[in-house]
Amino acid sequence: MRVVTQYNNIFLIKFQFMPSLVEKVKKLPDRKWDARIKAWTVPVKHYEEVKSFAEANKFVFNDPGKHIEVEDVVYPEVELPELKTEIPLKMSLFNYQRTGVAYILDKKRLIVGDQMGLGKTAESIAAVTAANAFPCLVICPASLKINWQREWEMWTNNKALILNDTVKRTFRYFYETGLAKVFIVNYESLKKYFVAYIEPGQRITLKDIHFNENKNFFKSVIIDEAHRIKDPKSQQSKFTRGICDKKEWILALTGTPVVNKPTDLASELAIIGRIGDFGGYRKFMDRYQDADQHLQKELNYKLKSTCFIRRDKSEATDLPEKTRQVVMCDITTQKEYKDALKDLEGYLKKYRQATDDQVAKSMRGEVMVRIGILKNISARGKLHDLFEFIDDTLANGEKLVVFGHLKEVLSQVKKRYRCVSITGEDGMQDRQASIDKFQNDPGVNLIVCSIAAAGVGITLTASSTVAFIEMGWHPAIMEQAEDRLYRLGQKNKVNCVYFIGKGTIDEWVYKLIDEKRTMSDTITGAKDDVEENIMDSIIDLFNKKYEL
Repeated sequence: MRVVTQYNNIFLIKFQFMPSLVEKVKKLPDRKWDARIKAWTVPVKHYEEVKSFAEANKFVFNDPGKHIEVEDVVYPEVELPELKTEIPLKMSLFNYQRTGVAYILDKKRLIVGDQMGLGKTAESIAAVTAANAFPCLVICPASLKINWQREWEMWTNNKALILNDTVKRTFRYFYETGLAKVFIVNYESLKKYFVAYIEPGQRITLKDIHFNENKNFFKSVIIDEAHRIKDPKSQQSKFTRGICDKKEWILALTGTPVVNKPTDLASELAIIGRIGDFGGYRKFMDRYQDADQHLQKELNYKLKSTCFIRRDKSEATDLPEKTRQVVMCDITTQKEYKDALKDLEGYLKKYRQATDDQVAKSMRGEVMVRIGILKNISARGKLHDLFEFIDDTLANGEKLVVFGHLKEVLSQVKKRYRCVSITGEDGMQDRQASIDKFQNDPGVNLIVCSIAAAGVGITLTASSTVAFIEMGWHPAIMEQAEDRLYRLGQKNKVNCVYFIGKGTIDEWVYKLIDEKRTMSDTITGAKDDVEENIMDSIIDLFNKKYEL
């Protein structure tokens, strides 16, 4: 039977094989043979030509809009390459990360969509290092600039420089003199460092943006949290696309590659220079903007074959069952913190001069109160970074547990998000109701907990990611809180994310806690002694005037 049927934005032409008909079909504009459904396809914009062809050759021409059933196609698994190159790194990659690096080196311009917590940062650093693709530009959210700098220096001997006003006109000299190979900038600052001027107009296009000489300085670009440039109309997307133009190495990192629909990928594909592999922007949108299950499978296969890799925690077989990650934050309460620190330093002078044991003991308690104030100020100053992390985690469809201590901090998180909670203000019935909702309700993805109220005795295995905005004084209580997720019933690797205020008491508390983890008294649960030791260490730290 000879049939022409409209399917989405194309006409499907099906008939029993006949050489003379094949020759006639080949004369139709933009015709293609689709082996998947064994039919010829022609875009609907050629309606008149297709209709004339159908009438001349006695085809049944179905009404526009009528769909046909498409047989389900089983696509082959895309085999990932093996890494055979030894890379000069300070630490060893996991096996699945080595595979990711090999894929990056093979594709060069791609989206790395590994699930949150699997180490996309390490993979990209290793790949750029292996390719010697320097100088390298890292574009990331402002809250992650310090973290990227630390990661580069933790994994390699290459120094990373965060762009700021003091090096705006001179940062390229840092590379030329060997002082830095990597440069880090946040999305909001792209215009400042890379745009010379923008031609005025109501609708600014990429052609209206004139970039300065910095645009051509970099050999590679890493775009972190790349789902933030999914809107091609945003200025940040246009700036990023212009900077990446004609780059040999472009790595777009995101744990949330598809935020709302498949076409969210279109902007990212254009930025990494891969949209042409899908027929161009317009063809990509026409084919996949309303993609059904069959077309989604097709898109998935094409992506993995050309420029996309994604693994989840179940595939990372060599990943430890529980990992810890530190996120360094520039606190927004810096002035308040410095004032409180100055006050503490003044009080410590009196404390050191005290001779009476009873007076010294009383003053010691006051010292700890003032140190607690520093912790609280730091916690409030980290909220902006925590909010960005929560937004990205929830956008990925993952559940998240957030732990804190200060009532003011937890209240701000609860006020901002639709969530459940376990705090000192919640009654026992409310607490259990919150646990049940978080564990069993797909619509409840965030639970906010106080370390004191939820640190022991409950199960939160519906999530495999826990974030700490504040820390207790000793490791035992932190491990207990981590283990609300890391316990019987957990099916995934657990990632524990600690938000640390840069240059604050947080750094020292985390370091001291980490050192105490290995002590036998922590294992046996001698919490009081551990707390005393840590408090003594912190007081000693201030007494010796160590720089925070």
